[in-house]
Amino acid sequence: MKVTENQKKEVKAKGCLFNRGSEDEFNVRIITENGVLTAEQTVCTARAAERFGAGTLTLTTRMTVEIPGVKYENIEPLQEFIAGCGLKTGGTGDRIRPVTACKGTTCVYGQIDTQAVAKKIHDTYFWQTEELPHKFKIAVGGCPNNCAKPDLNDFGLIGQSRPQIDMDLCRKCGKCERACKMAAIRQEGEEIITDYEKCNSCGQCIRICPFSAISASEHGVKIVIGGKWGRQRRPATELPGIYSEDEAVEILGKTIAVFRKYGEKKERFGDMIDRVGEETVRDEIVQN
Repeated sequence: MKVTENQKKEVKAKGCLFNRGSEDEFNVRIITENGVLTAEQTVCTARAAERFGAGTLTLTTRMTVEIPGVKYENIEPLQEFIAGCGLKTGGTGDRIRPVTACKGTTCVYGQIDTQAVAKKIHDTYFWQTEELPHKFKIAVGGCPNNCAKPDLNDFGLIGQSRPQIDMDLCRKCGKCERACKMAAIRQEGEEIITDYEKCNSCGQCIRICPFSAISASEHGVKIVIGGKWGRQRRPATELPGIYSEDEAVEILGKTIAVFRKYGEKKERFGDMIDRVGEETVRDEIVQN
């Protein structure tokens, strides 16, 4: 049967997107909390695709899984089936979108457990029922390599380790200077100088020092807000300082509250920042 526009709208709110070119088929979006599925959940989604869809799975840019080819009458049975392995559909509309995370949890460059942080954000904020002025995207990156592109999301976290050098332990082997891609460390006479204007706190010098002469004076995350990409790209606005993971999760709540306060319908967060003013938004988020 051909589905109506009202039926399309009804199921879209539940993460079921109409498949153009068909009369009654949908792509059903299954939420992952942080881009991770257990083996059991992976098998479950595959079986759901065979039973209710076209027999294939597709991956989205926001680390969800979609089952294409699901007929309207099969949407509810599919949702009941995947609920048996702890999964739900969703991730559409003017609300918080699925949280993405790079593989910083296991990556050699990762400064933080990105998947754990993403899950905490998901558990705290994702299922809020109140709509926002527009969609709100969140990304967690483990280091300044920015593989998850936190600075092109409405709210982004970037793992940071700000180095400090103990010259009593330093043997001036030069490994830190050679490893620094930002040219932020250099030897001057008997001293090793760190140029913090160039340093991006990636932590590579800390990892590579064979004498444990470099440690982190600050460790945590940098917070960036208001980034977006697509037809209109906006680089994110950086909040000052380095924050603990718990502080960052709390600041996310304040950020969402500011978006609700100032945002206009169908206005992205970055556009709201430009309209209201970066200083005003920063002050409300950081100082309140």
